[in-house]
Amino acid sequence: MTKEIFREDAYARSCEANVTGHEDDGVILDQTVFYPEGGGQPGDSGTIALVDGTRLIVANTRKARSGDGILHVLADPALAPDIDATVTAEIDWDRRYKHMRMHTCLHLLCSLIDGGVTGGSIGEVKSRLDFDLPDTALDKEQITADLNRLVTEDHVLSSSWITDQEMSEREDLVRTMSVKPPSGQGSVRLMEIAGVDLQPCGGTHVKSTGEIGSVRVGKIENKGKHNRRVNVLFDDE
Repeated sequence: MTKEIFREDAYARSCEANVTGHEDDGVILDQTVFYPEGGGQPGDSGTIALVDGTRLIVANTRKARSGDGILHVLADPALAPDIDATVTAEIDWDRRYKHMRMHTCLHLLCSLIDGGVTGGSIGEVKSRLDFDLPDTALDKEQITADLNRLVTEDHVLSSSWITDQEMSEREDLVRTMSVKPPSGQGSVRLMEIAGVDLQPCGGTHVKSTGEIGSVRVGKIENKGKHNRRVNVLFDDE
C-alpha cells in the first residue's frame, strides 16, 4: 500500500519515494504527497523527478485498479521508471492549494444548508454541492454573506479518527447521500471546523477558514424535483 502523506500533512509539497508497481499509464509509489481523485476532489498533478534530473509529468492521480496503492498517471507512460527506482514526487502546489481552499469552503456551505448532499464537485475556480431540498428556496446573497462571515472568523480545522464501528453508530455525521464514508480499513477520518462543522472526509483542507479568502455564491440551480445545486466561486478569480 502507498503511505498517504497528504492525509496527515496536506501542506507537504514533495517527498522522496520508491517505485513499487506499474499500471499501463503510470507508477505506484511506496509513499506520496499526491491526492488521488475521490470524494468530488480532483487528483493532483505535478512531477516525478528521477535521480538523473529528468522530470516526468504527472497528469492525474487516482487509486490503482488493483486497489493496492495510488497510481500516478504519467503524461508519457513510456518513460515510467523501473521498480525500486528512487524518485522525488512533487505536486502542483498552486492547483492543490485552490482545491484545499475550495474543499474547506464546501464544508462551510454544508454547515449553512440543512439538507442531505446528493453530489458535488471541486474545481480551481468554481465548485458546487447538490442538496436534497424539495420545495425549498435558497437566498444566494444571504448564503454568500454567511460564508464570508465564517471565513473571516478564521475557524481552526483539525482531524481525528474513529473506528468503523463508531462511525456506524454515528450516522448523524454523514451528510453525503450518494457517497458513504470509506469503511473496512478499521478507521474513518473526521474533519472538524471548530464550532461550525464535523463530518467524515478524506480530502485535503486548509488549517483555518481564513485561508479560503473571499467567496461568492454563483447560480443556484434546480436539478430535478429535489436537487438544488449551489455553485461557489472565489472572489479573486
